[in-house]
Amino acid sequence: MPGVHRDRVKGRKKPVLSFQRAVQLLSAALFNGYAIGFRKGKIFTGGTKAFCVPVLNCYSCPGALGACPIGSLQAVLGGRKSGFPFYVLGTLMLFGAVLGRAVCGLLCPFGLVQDLLHKIPVPKAEAPALIDRPARYVKYVILLAAVILLPAFAPTETGIASPYFCKYICPAGTLGGGIPLLLANESLRKAAGALFEWKILLLAVIAALSAIMHRPFCKYFCPLGAFYALFNRFSLYQMRLDGGKCVECGKCERSCPMNVDVTKNINSPECIRCGKCKSVCPTGAISWGFACRAEEGREAQGGGS
Repeated sequence: MPGVHRDRVKGRKKPVLSFQRAVQLLSAALFNGYAIGFRKGKIFTGGTKAFCVPVLNCYSCPGALGACPIGSLQAVLGGRKSGFPFYVLGTLMLFGAVLGRAVCGLLCPFGLVQDLLHKIPVPKAEAPALIDRPARYVKYVILLAAVILLPAFAPTETGIASPYFCKYICPAGTLGGGIPLLLANESLRKAAGALFEWKILLLAVIAALSAIMHRPFCKYFCPLGAFYALFNRFSLYQMRLDGGKCVECGKCERSCPMNVDVTKNINSPECIRCGKCKSVCPTGAISWGFACRAEEGREAQGGGS
């Protein structure tokens, strides 16, 4: 019988796609489902564009069916007379409170792009701790300065401030919006100048870094990831480590694309809940989902009684 069991285990086939990859592909197709837009080089203008998707997904992408929350937040803050962005912030807070940075690990199309680029067979490396730790705070600076303060308070003659992050930084917008539109529209190609060249350079740097290290944009530059990180510890969707099962083999930490210290702080603000630590754990000590929050609550009640 033990031999039969071993044969069954050896004969078990791995799925073609991991759970993470399947969800990533599905969400990318869902958020950018206007396929005809890529052929015509035109932006979808239907009713769903009034709603924000939960991920960094450019409004100007020809296939985009919804609005980017970061772009929408800048537009409202920069409109001067638009008032407070209750809808946009409410949407972001809802997704943050429910999923935390699982949005980054499972739903974000630009996260998928970085994951696929990292599969290119080139030498891999990670930033040394002396650089990595302070660099993690850059995304919070970008969120505060480029997404909130500059659109809200920078002087402007027209009364409408520039969307600074989208205009000068966002590589997801360059890849999903700028490049497809220029490829399909000759007049836009002729009008492209130094600013677009700068955006292409930024995208190229992020792409090159993604081939070498895991998710550099998510780690250091994404303002949406910074926002969701504020909710990671408290969101309904959680990671859970069963200390009784953990054998401290270190496989979880070696597999983590965000370099999280899994055994000490599995729900770190840096955790994108991609599930890689769970998939490599030899004892099944790691779990994820909404049930983990309920389990933690029951354990806390039991400990206090």
